Amino acid sequence: MRITGGKYVRRNIICPPGIIRPAMDRMRESLFAHLGPLDGESFLDLFSGSGCVAIEAASRGASTIHLVEMDRGKKDTIEKNLSFVEEDKKLFIMDVNRFIAMADMRYSMIYADPPFNMEKKVELAKKIAKKKLLKPGGLFMMHYPEEERGLWEDIEGWSFVEERKYGRSIVRIYMANLEE
Repeated sequence: MRITGGKYVRRNIICPPGIIRPAMDRMRESLFAHLGPLDGESFLDLFSGSGCVAIEAASRGASTIHLVEMDRGKKDTIEKNLSFVEEDKKLFIMDVNRFIAMADMRYSMIYADPPFNMEKKVELAKKIAKKKLLKPGGLFMMHYPEEERGLWEDIEGWSFVEERKYGRSIVRIYMANLEE
């Protein structure tokens, strides 16, 4: 894997051991091109795996990246991948639900890439919305399999923006409402 744009473009990212489904280079490149410059933004990467999505955000201008990964076996690899990142960064090795419950920061963008076989993805998004982890106008992006396309519903406090299709994958994007 490699970083597809920004100041760290073409840097290689190591894939950690264990079960992982890394975000395809093509998908990341397209998604981040769509998002545009992230100058000064804060970015939360849930189910971070290798950390490549958060590093891509830093490469494209995000000033703060936080990564959450439950698998302790991926910690050393993620830390190696983060070693060249100069921006403010923090890796949390914990369950995503536990992180959501304890988090006290609001982010400009949140990207979630749970295991495709994980159930209750909509409920996870609702927890994040209820906890108000997104700044007003902030974006939430969920990567999930095409087979789950019809399972999504409205999320209180967020507005649906769009779905972007990449092969058998979908990235669904919401925006946090501007009024509190």
